[in-house]
Amino acid sequence: MTSAALTDQRWRGGRVHPLAALRQTATMAWRSLVSVKHNPLELVDYSITPIMFVFLFTYVFGGQMAGSPQEYLQYALAGIIVQNTLFMSMYTAMALNTDLTKGVFDRLRSLPIARTAPLLGRITADLAKQLWAMLLMIALGTLLGFEITGGVAGFLGATLLLLTFAAAVSWTAVLIGMLAGDAEKVQVFAFTFIFPITFTSSAFVQVDTMPGWLQAWVNVNPVTHLSDAFRGLLLGTPAGSAILWSLVWAAGITLVFMPLAMRAYRSHTR
Repeated sequence: MTSAALTDQRWRGGRVHPLAALRQTATMAWRSLVSVKHNPLELVDYSITPIMFVFLFTYVFGGQMAGSPQEYLQYALAGIIVQNTLFMSMYTAMALNTDLTKGVFDRLRSLPIARTAPLLGRITADLAKQLWAMLLMIALGTLLGFEITGGVAGFLGATLLLLTFAAAVSWTAVLIGMLAGDAEKVQVFAFTFIFPITFTSSAFVQVDTMPGWLQAWVNVNPVTHLSDAFRGLLLGTPAGSAILWSLVWAAGITLVFMPLAMRAYRSHTR
């Protein structure tokens, strides 16, 4: 099909042609990615901060937790990456909130593009940034002594699982970004919610070292399942139930928050 024919079929009954909507989503994703070039401070969030997390957890807690930084890194790197992924998901909320409060959506709404293109483009771009941060942290961990003993299949499976979970959490970020009054409120949510669920999990310490009453929560915490699954895939250790529960949590989060997020998004883009 020629580009001219595709252009002629963009609108059917007031709706954008699916192929045109896909292309528009890719364009909006690229818009978000190239913004890093014009705003170098974003490199701090997506590069420097992950590096800092790896160094701090490895060399500050490593000797106390496992006897040596390298031994602790073999356990904790998966949890560090999961924590960073959850925090980075809030960047989606802050970016959407900024676009909303600065009138960017009002300008985009006047264009003959799919209404969902700006939203899906932002999520796609942020997933690409999540992938960059994850690869950066694994590369640094490898330089510090981390060994991927699960092979290529384990590495690819871990990557796919993390991005799947990140995509699910993105819908909670969209809802927060739409409902929050400003970007500062988004940051408050990140610190008051993500920190507790991350540290009350198996991300950084063994569950059996915690009090019994806390273990009851830790064992159902989605961060525990994701950390155990991600770690198991990278190291080639049994993680079947953790992978299953991670996917169940991802599906549940999507089923609950995606409709709410889309409803809030549509109410702001009418």
